[in-house]
Amino acid sequence: MAIKLENNGEAVYRRAVAKVKKPELVSLLEWMADEEVQHARFFAELKLRLETNRVNPFIAEMSRELFDDLLGNRNFSLKEVDFSAIRNQDALIDVFIEFEKDSVIFYKVLEPFVEDPVAREHLQKIIDEENLHIRQLQNFIGREKRLKATRD
Repeated sequence: MAIKLENNGEAVYRRAVAKVKKPELVSLLEWMADEEVQHARFFAELKLRLETNRVNPFIAEMSRELFDDLLGNRNFSLKEVDFSAIRNQDALIDVFIEFEKDSVIFYKVLEPFVEDPVAREHLQKIIDEENLHIRQLQNFIGREKRLKATRD
């Protein structure tokens, strides 16, 4: 589920790059998409390690199917977002902030199940990076209006 969450996030950020006009926001979204790729890679490696140590393949398969059904090809916040209805940069940024917040919540729920200390430390790093994404996105909120006001 974490791999799918990160892959979906990457895809959404890459699609958003075509919709925004501010070069600094384009750069941020491209960077965030690349971060999601790194996060997905970590979870794929973790999955591989867990699969090699799997005790009960039936439970693991059942869990995977349950999470796949739950998430599908969507992210938590993005499930109900109609991107065609978003008319300004701040609204788009709000959607991305919600996505990042959902990712943090999911990873905090996942954290107690990660027994390996190195993997757990890396998961905490990913949580910290998602929180950094939130702060960086928040810096763009209202920027369009502030820039317009200073030009007038």
